[in-house]
Amino acid sequence: MAAAGRSTGRGTTVQRRVLAVGALAVALTAGLAGCSDSGGSNPKGAPGAGPARKGAAAAPQSAVRLIGDGSTAFTGAQPNQPVWQRLKPGQVPPQFVVFSWDGAGEDSQKLFSHFRKVGKEYGATMTYFLSGVYLLPEEKRDLYDPPQHSPGRSDIGFNDLEGIRDTVRQLRGAWEEGNEIGTHFNGHFCGKDGGVGTWSVDEWKSEINQAKSFVKHWKTNAGLKAEQPLPFDYDKELVGARTPCLEGRENFVKAASQMGFRYDTSGVNDQIWPKKDRGLWDLSMQLVPVPGRAFQTLSMDYNFLVNQSGTTQGDPSQHEYWGNQMRDGLVQAFERSYRGNRAPLIIGNHFESWNGGTYMRAVENTIATVCVQKDVKCVSFRQLADWLDAQDPAVIAKMRTLKVGEAPRGGWQSFLAPQPAAPAGAPAAAPVKPAARH
Repeated sequence: MAAAGRSTGRGTTVQRRVLAVGALAVALTAGLAGCSDSGGSNPKGAPGAGPARKGAAAAPQSAVRLIGDGSTAFTGAQPNQPVWQRLKPGQVPPQFVVFSWDGAGEDSQKLFSHFRKVGKEYGATMTYFLSGVYLLPEEKRDLYDPPQHSPGRSDIGFNDLEGIRDTVRQLRGAWEEGNEIGTHFNGHFCGKDGGVGTWSVDEWKSEINQAKSFVKHWKTNAGLKAEQPLPFDYDKELVGARTPCLEGRENFVKAASQMGFRYDTSGVNDQIWPKKDRGLWDLSMQLVPVPGRAFQTLSMDYNFLVNQSGTTQGDPSQHEYWGNQMRDGLVQAFERSYRGNRAPLIIGNHFESWNGGTYMRAVENTIATVCVQKDVKCVSFRQLADWLDAQDPAVIAKMRTLKVGEAPRGGWQSFLAPQPAAPAGAPAAAPVKPAARH
């Protein structure tokens, strides 16, 4: 059996508290350990080859139209976006890889700005899941009214003006480079005592609306009137999320489907092609190898940590080994998709320096290894959802019949060849059934 594990979403904040160790203890007692041409191959983002086209400028100031208090603005279509095409009959699908960050924010570690540079270097766009309270100053904490908790409560604290200013600047630059700004919601409540897993659909709607509000009013709440606006309408930009600790997904998806979201990435999947759930693409975390161990774990830094040290401050002599193990596990997961069923690889991370920052090194090495390969598209969740929506649903359904790492017999040209028309009066073919999960 696989050791699925759970995700925290600690992210970054000037007010960071020592919560990770406690969360690890909870997680460990929760049973974590257990049983051809495809649209261009230029990894650097040449025109027509992928999402990161070089040299695209942000909208000119004259094109900016402020929204509300000026925290956000209409600036036109997002720069550096791919234009996807439907697969031609017999065409090999691209190998998509999504790198994403829970609780994205900029603090003294400067990891947000660092990975923006990494993305530009290797032609990768990513998804940054912003925690709304990272744009809410400590003195305004009572503006947050979390479900099942008293106003002003947050398990990840709030921010100060410097942290808000730095985070806003990173969000602005990331979006202009083509990256996606999603949400990790607000107070990051996990467990049975008012945790997100106990929230109703209406409580999730409240949490989503408050996350939007903190993004749409950060100038007023923080008094940073001189700062430039975020260059997007967050009501339209926000189309996906990952829930804290991967809890509460069922009611969240119900709420999100009613609020215009397009995908969720809060569950646990195998590396097979995705399907829709209540109208949302299920782009959940995936089970990947743990080299040298007899089980798999979730494709996230935190879950490797749980299966290695069980603490954020493990034996320094093991840091390099643990980072290499995560990197090698992610690359093995990539290779079995790339040479097999070509299912998108979903990877989640946190801007943290757990175990000496070894997981940050592992992720950066993985980006450098996979994003430069032929037919590989390192994209955001939104961009992946765009590609999936552009495809023939019957083709996606057929690709879902391929198991983890299974290449189509006879090759892609035969597997995705056009089907001959049925003779007049012939009975309809039985629907294609997805492969059984394992």
